Amino acid sequence: MTAALSLVGCTTVGPDYKQPAPPAMAGYTAQGLSLQTAATPTALLGGSQRFVSGQSVPVRWWQNFGSAKLNGLIDQALQASPSLAAAQATLRQAQQSYAAQAGSSLYPQVDANPGAQRQRSNNASFGQPGGERIFELYHAGVAVRYNLDVFGGNRRALEALAAQADYQRYQLEGARLTLAANIATTAMSQAQYAAQISATEAILAAQQSQVDIAQLRFKLGAIARGDELSLQTQLEQTRASLPPLRNQLQRTNHLLALLVGEAPGAAHIPQFSLSDFTLPADIPLLVPSELVRQRPDIRASEALLRAANAEYGVAISKSYPQINLSATMGTQALAASSLFGPGSMIWSLAGQLAQPLFNGGLKSGVNSAQASFDAAAANYRQSVLQGLRNVADVLRALANGAQTLQAQAAANAAAQASLNLMQQQYKLGGVSYLQLLSAQQQAQQTRISLISAQSQRLTDTAALYQAMGGGWTTTAN
Repeated sequence: MTAALSLVGCTTVGPDYKQPAPPAMAGYTAQGLSLQTAATPTALLGGSQRFVSGQSVPVRWWQNFGSAKLNGLIDQALQASPSLAAAQATLRQAQQSYAAQAGSSLYPQVDANPGAQRQRSNNASFGQPGGERIFELYHAGVAVRYNLDVFGGNRRALEALAAQADYQRYQLEGARLTLAANIATTAMSQAQYAAQISATEAILAAQQSQVDIAQLRFKLGAIARGDELSLQTQLEQTRASLPPLRNQLQRTNHLLALLVGEAPGAAHIPQFSLSDFTLPADIPLLVPSELVRQRPDIRASEALLRAANAEYGVAISKSYPQINLSATMGTQALAASSLFGPGSMIWSLAGQLAQPLFNGGLKSGVNSAQASFDAAAANYRQSVLQGLRNVADVLRALANGAQTLQAQAAANAAAQASLNLMQQQYKLGGVSYLQLLSAQQQAQQTRISLISAQSQRLTDTAALYQAMGGGWTTTAN
């Protein structure tokens, strides 16, 4: 027994887990990426942004947008979100499963076995004269059972459960990151729709003034009926564009209520405007080798890879001998008062070794575990590639978005100047209604497009913080 105990912990069959090598590339895009975006000083949210290598991603990254309303909304969601509560409960379940397995496999199992029984025996069955005999038998003892786990099957199973718990932990971190990012981008979309509604209402008011003037000029015989109707048509088309925008705005309010864990009708959702936000000037840019240690989804995929590696070891260990020890010690007597008395002690010690000799399913089990590991390795590589692509997409979006805003701001300035000129000339009869109509349409579209470009810079910045991992795993590495 002593020799067997000395083997415990010395052998663990199956391959030890080796962390995959990090990506070797230094950047995310095939072509060089400028570390600073274009600036549009004349436009709201038109500042230049710098990508700073080596800077850590802040855990509360949304505070960089400078909105107290956004900070409060995300704090509320992190406390009240049902999706986070479910993820936290799933993590606790995984942790308790590990603890339960650890308690039953790493340590001996000890049971107390007190009992009493009443028996009747026939003396003739023992070759003795006499009739029946009735007596009571009392016993009390302790039973100990232990699997030596010489070849580490139990320890590999614990590795798998620990990896599953890590997977659930990274799932929780990913859920937090996604929740914060969804609230941020939804709040920014809400501000976009509100600004577009305001711009459309302003254009609608200007068009209504033009229609009123056209109606008066028609009554005076200065223009034809067709000219008046054309302006009226444009007015109603602009009016028809408002309900879809209001619908989008209302949907963002409903979504924000859901994200903070409240019903749409009961929640008090703050109203955001684009001026509530500031554009972060410096954004952390992790190199790819750091990114794989930062993103919760990649860390979760790696945890599944560790679990599959451990399960492979479990499958291999089933081909090796299993050694189980058991022992009992107690007391037995015909009267309860005689328990633990002289001559009442009993004990037993047993050992069992089971070596599979023929089991056609063992090899298939090992092959299945190997295939499961190969699938987990492929899924991990895919998650890394997807993470790299995600960052590359957002970096390009930020660079192109800054240039888009620059062009939209110039277009909006030109369109507004043209509209002001046309309105003055139209009042003096210097241009036709068609020219005024064209200027109004152009001003409407460029103003709304400018608002979209401003909002897009905010949402792309939030997307980059999310793509960088959001800082959630900095304390979990």
